Amino acid sequence: MTTDTPTNGTPADDAPVDMAKAPDDGASGAPAPAAEVSTVDPRLLVRQQGFSGYLDVLLRRLRTGELGSVPVVIGLLVIGVVFQLQDSAFLSANNLSNLFVQSAGTGLIAVGIVFVLILGEIDLSVGSVSGMSAAVLAVLNINHGMNEVLAVLLAILTGMAAGAVHGFFFARIGVPAFVVTLAGLLGWNGLMLQILGPSGTINLDGDGVVAHLTNYYFADKAAAMGLATVCVLAFLAFSLLDARRRKAAEVPSRPLSEILLRTAILAVPAYAAAAVFNSYRGLPLAVVIFLGMVVLGDFVLRRTGYGRKVFAVGGSSEAAGRAGINVPLIRITVYAIAGTMAAVGGLFFASQINAANQSSGAGSLLMNCIAAAVIGGTSLFGGRGKTWSALLGALVIQSINSGMALLGTGSALRDMITGAVLLAAVVIDSVSRRTQKTAGRA
Repeated sequence: MTTDTPTNGTPADDAPVDMAKAPDDGASGAPAPAAEVSTVDPRLLVRQQGFSGYLDVLLRRLRTGELGSVPVVIGLLVIGVVFQLQDSAFLSANNLSNLFVQSAGTGLIAVGIVFVLILGEIDLSVGSVSGMSAAVLAVLNINHGMNEVLAVLLAILTGMAAGAVHGFFFARIGVPAFVVTLAGLLGWNGLMLQILGPSGTINLDGDGVVAHLTNYYFADKAAAMGLATVCVLAFLAFSLLDARRRKAAEVPSRPLSEILLRTAILAVPAYAAAAVFNSYRGLPLAVVIFLGMVVLGDFVLRRTGYGRKVFAVGGSSEAAGRAGINVPLIRITVYAIAGTMAAVGGLFFASQINAANQSSGAGSLLMNCIAAAVIGGTSLFGGRGKTWSALLGALVIQSINSGMALLGTGSALRDMITGAVLLAAVVIDSVSRRTQKTAGRA
């Protein structure tokens, strides 16, 4: 019995399975009597059994360590309940809207970290790159009077170039990624201080493009509801298209009833979030951009040849090279993506304080961004992850920070709790991988 296997070595749940064939006895040319009865992988029968079959699949996934986003979703629910019981303002429209906006900067940087972690590597420089990019924007726009849009583009290109430099030294020269990005952490931070000059702080235009990144809201209630509707309908359309494509290829596909159920489940948080935004100031521009980047990153990873190559290199760089993949190029471009997302995230942080200063990209930003990717479900061991991990992880971290701030808790306890959550996420990932190996799924 043979199964199709994706590049990371994990058998696909929906892979077609060939019927077992009786072996040829080699002497008479006639098939020898089969000792076993031809069977079909039970995973292919669940869609014929209705939703009870999917419950069996869910239980099997949990037993074999394929937890997906279940732990982080449960964690978010627990965090919400605990802090709401401590302070009723936690789930208020005001706090939740601000929570989403404040998650955008960390989440955007974490999207780039997801790409790096899928390779099984690390990037310690994203905090410094984000601060340096914000400094480049401020100097070009404020000190030199350059058009703000052009300054934003040059700042983002600066982050991309920094990431490409890291990738070059790692992929072409052979310097370990940890060392290269640690050097970047120190070097780009020093360059940021040099760019800012003696004053150390450059205030941005309060009515400019960057200021609007986290301060602009679409006040019309139709905007939030419209975005929720677009997301739900897009999910439904892509699900139907995927099911049609799979049927045409004569491989198992989701029935219409399941697609409609999944769409309904997605609609609940989508319209709930829209209602929350409309209860405060409207749909934040930061949320629109953040979601757009998450969807774009997910499309690149899951729907393009480039994304499959990234997973292949993360699963086994040696095997990927033998398969004809340009491994050094993939690594360089992945680090360039991480640098680009760090620059974009740096602009969002600059927008929150309307300035670029010596503390930009410093503090716990680096650890929060890495933690967001890992807590959201991206594996530290490479070969597994989604950009949606950045969204979920950023919400977890910002929920903890927001709840602690409401309770008046100091940063010391907040960091300890975040560290404990990060450790728990890595432990779950490690146990999950070990369980999958035991079950023959990895």
